[in-house]
Amino acid sequence: MTLQRRIRILDPRLANQIAAGEVVERPSSVLKELVENAVDAGSQRIELELEAGGARLIRVRDDGGGIAEADLPLALSRHATSKIASLEELEGVASLGFRGEALASIASVSRLELISNTAEDPQAGWRVVAEGRQMEPRVTPAPHPRGTTVTVRDLFFNTPARRKFLRTEKTEFGHAEEAFRRLALSRYDIGWSLRHNQKTLHQLRPAADAAGRERRIAALLGKGFLENALALDLEANGLRLWGWVGLPTFSRAQADQQYFFVNGRVVRDRLVAHAIRQAYRDVLFHGRHPVFVLYLELEPSVVDVNVHPTKHEVRFRDGRLVHDFLFSSLHRALGEARPGHREAEGEAEEGAEATTAEAPGVAEAAPRWQQQPMALVSDEGRERHPGADKVRQFMAGYRALHPDHEESLLTPQPAPPGGEAAAQARAESAPGLAASSPPSWSDARHAPRAMPTAPVERPGLPEEDPTQAPPLGYAIAQLQGVYILAQGRRGLVVVDMHAAHERITYERLKTQVHGGALEAQALLVPVSLAASAAEVATAEAEREAFARLGVELDVAGPETLLVRQVPTLLAEADVEPLIRDMLGDLERYGRSDRLEAQINELLATMACHGSVRANRKLSIAEMNALLRDMERTERSGQCNHGRPTWFEMSMHELDKRFLRGQ
Repeated sequence: MTLQRRIRILDPRLANQIAAGEVVERPSSVLKELVENAVDAGSQRIELELEAGGARLIRVRDDGGGIAEADLPLALSRHATSKIASLEELEGVASLGFRGEALASIASVSRLELISNTAEDPQAGWRVVAEGRQMEPRVTPAPHPRGTTVTVRDLFFNTPARRKFLRTEKTEFGHAEEAFRRLALSRYDIGWSLRHNQKTLHQLRPAADAAGRERRIAALLGKGFLENALALDLEANGLRLWGWVGLPTFSRAQADQQYFFVNGRVVRDRLVAHAIRQAYRDVLFHGRHPVFVLYLELEPSVVDVNVHPTKHEVRFRDGRLVHDFLFSSLHRALGEARPGHREAEGEAEEGAEATTAEAPGVAEAAPRWQQQPMALVSDEGRERHPGADKVRQFMAGYRALHPDHEESLLTPQPAPPGGEAAAQARAESAPGLAASSPPSWSDARHAPRAMPTAPVERPGLPEEDPTQAPPLGYAIAQLQGVYILAQGRRGLVVVDMHAAHERITYERLKTQVHGGALEAQALLVPVSLAASAAEVATAEAEREAFARLGVELDVAGPETLLVRQVPTLLAEADVEPLIRDMLGDLERYGRSDRLEAQINELLATMACHGSVRANRKLSIAEMNALLRDMERTERSGQCNHGRPTWFEMSMHELDKRFLRGQ
């Protein structure tokens, strides 16, 4: 039997400990709250000291504005803050802290000492102490330079049940160091230091320029991060996104190097995470996680940070605008990351034209397999692709509906009139060169009707000036029928020819299929879906969005939807779960990529079957053609499954292998 009690106000100590359960999870939570207060105080340097992973001691010292003597007793009171004073200020808050709960919550579960000084006189400091019990704080004099020092000892000493949940010292310090890393990445203009058990682990100077920021990134995340990351800085519609995104080949097994900041505040947001996942969708290997350090800047009034006590979550006023901006910015940045993306713009523009025009051994001829329809099933004796049956079923229906379209979709088109004559004229004007430009594996307009009977085979790299080679260099050999070996500016380039051709073919198919309005097919029998009122409302509001994707979705009742039309490529797909997922995405994120993802999955399978197979003998001309198309194709650093397509070994690395110069 439940005892009936009267409603009464909670004891302040109990209320503070309840709040501590939300704010103070472990030592790293205390560290975060104290450092955010130091940042808001205008500090130029913040020093952190820990013992036993933070369970025994956490000390944060800053050189900020300090706290006046009269305000010190209030500093440890709940809902006491100097950062906001009205609802208008809350709606546009720019400070990291504003709730006025952190110090009171921490003091209720630890032995806390706060010393502060607002004057330049180091003898003018004052101290206030609290030890986890209800008491009137006593303020006493304490010498201290301008700024504040907060010392937290014996965390959870008066709540043994909470203390039992703490992990080992190594684990707790790992969380604390990660909190320090996030905070140090949020403010480059502040100097930071971190000590653990009397040992200095990090000393970070303020960074005033790009070089200083990169030095801090390297110190906190390792030099490999910047060597495998793209820098970006984009603005649109009042939003600015800048920072670094890792190349897909520099992914990790866990999501431990993902830092996203909104107006200097580190956040974990579902909308942001969804946009980033979409941008990396078909370039990341299965089960891997991208790395990034990104900063989103926007007006404080259009983002609500008062969503959760820990302030890790935010809510955007126009979530669709933010989602689309993040996705389009990252998608474009990753798409432009191709071989030679770090070269100067002038070199990059010349790489596809001027330098390739001097490539010896590049005959104007398409590879042999591009002059025939793509093989949608593996050659006899080879392992069957798991999607072969699905592709064959799709192609049978597609041929029946579009007998003329298959040729343009799956095979290169003949060369334009006069192409062969032009090639012959170029060959006569430049003796020793079979052509002045390479064939293209992705642009069918450059594919002639027939291979030359005797392609010219010459060494790969011009002897007079090797530095003028394009990013992937010139082919010199084929290894075991699988890899292309090329001589580049810096050394040896190794290319997985199947993976590279697969990406080129895939991007060409996507361009052709998604280039205009998707071809749609009416269903003989409309598919009826039982839907909730929210799903019906979303379907009515997003009718145009569905129509642009080739889906005709009608409302047949208060809780019934009818699917009357779907894209031709998905005529055999299971429509119901696809539409439900799209409705869920549109309601949650404002956009959906489910349908495009399904189509791209089919195109990826087609590209895999239609790409050059292992043990196919290539000429130097064909290998160079593949290299040049890789340099022009978006996301050519990875195949459709996220595997790398090439790597480079510099002359320095090769010399080390053979102990040259030792």
